[in-house]
Amino acid sequence: MGVVLNIENAKPDVASIKDLIDLTAADMGRVNELILSKAGSDVEMIPQIANHLISSGGKRLRPMLTLAAAQMFGYRGDGHVKLATSVEFMHTATLLHDDVVDESGMRRGKKTARMIWGNQASVLVGDYLLGQAFRMMVEVGSLEALDILSSAASIIAEGEVMQLAAAKNLETTEDEHFAVIKAKTAALFSAAAEVGPVVAGASRTDRAALRSYGMNLGLAFQLIDDALDYGGSSTDLGKNVGDDFREGKVTLPVILAYRRGTAAERAFWKRAIEEGRADDTGLEKATGLLARHGAVADTISRARHFGEIARDALAPLDATPQKSALIDVIDFCISRVS
Repeated sequence: MGVVLNIENAKPDVASIKDLIDLTAADMGRVNELILSKAGSDVEMIPQIANHLISSGGKRLRPMLTLAAAQMFGYRGDGHVKLATSVEFMHTATLLHDDVVDESGMRRGKKTARMIWGNQASVLVGDYLLGQAFRMMVEVGSLEALDILSSAASIIAEGEVMQLAAAKNLETTEDEHFAVIKAKTAALFSAAAEVGPVVAGASRTDRAALRSYGMNLGLAFQLIDDALDYGGSSTDLGKNVGDDFREGKVTLPVILAYRRGTAAERAFWKRAIEEGRADDTGLEKATGLLARHGAVADTISRARHFGEIARDALAPLDATPQKSALIDVIDFCISRVS
């Protein structure tokens, strides 16, 4: 469920994450060095597959959240760099696993690893990256940070299974969908934001603020992804527009349009999603139905709601450049549909 955040191609009149990039640039240089080091192996296929995805252009938003959150509370060690790298490895492993489960052919404008090396290799290299992530967490020496990130790994796996169980099921409720995206996407955003203040020794109140910020940012982020699949661009989305429809994914716009539709419209959705008869002609019709029932607009509205909760979570914290940059992330994520 990852996305390329293409700041270079962002419209000049919308929000950006430039301040976040600038504030974390030095630390991200260390993260990138550590990524290259820890993705290495004498087993040739491991760095080949890992680098195929790692080098494919993602903006590494999640590790930047960890770094900025640690900086907010004056952290001066190097543990945040290892934790940020662990977060990125967890995210990369999830993408490798996701592409196998979803049978995806493209990721960030390139063939997925599974299309080049096969499903088995993709899963196993994802497992290797998870192992390296946990080794770095242990090196940091914070049991609380280890607990947060290891719990997130379990929750993400639960989310994968929940999504698999609900695959192509148009009777999925909005609450059930939120449970899936909370586990699959928002849990890692939340953990990434929380471990920063944890390693910096911040108060429990401050940690809770960053945890809430990350959780609600992640929910907003994924809902915008859901909306973009039916009206965004491949640049904004990091994959082909319409992929969710072609793969039969039941996302929030589909859930809303299905429930609000006529019997004939619901029959169309069943043919397209449950029976796998989704093609470009069907995508055009699906887009029309979503517009008719305001499904995309309402998905964006819900994303904005979670964005406001994320903003409010940070409100009591002292004003810092990092706090301002984290607020910009909310605006940027939602502005991708502008």
